[in-house]
Amino acid sequence: MFNSFSSSDACKLLANGAQLVDVRSSNEFAQGALPNAINLPLQSIISADKIIDRNKAIILYCVTGVRSSTAKNYLIKMGYKNVNDLGSFRNYNCE
Repeated sequence: MFNSFSSSDACKLLANGAQLVDVRSSNEFAQGALPNAINLPLQSIISADKIIDRNKAIILYCVTGVRSSTAKNYLIKMGYKNVNDLGSFRNYNCE
């Protein structure tokens, strides 16, 4: 699965106030997450408006990129505009 959104892109957006959203389960999130990440499990994506700000850029991640890709598609269908898929948390490389 090719993803043109890079760690460098993510770092730039985060420096400008983007939201880092972990779409793994609550249990996975509790075991460790990226710095300042918000947990919005894929199965709860319908509740996105309660957790994330539509007016800020969104960067999604999970373990392999499958759930984050699915979450991106759902959020776009829900009317979110600036949604980015980092894929795996392993792609994160911000200081």
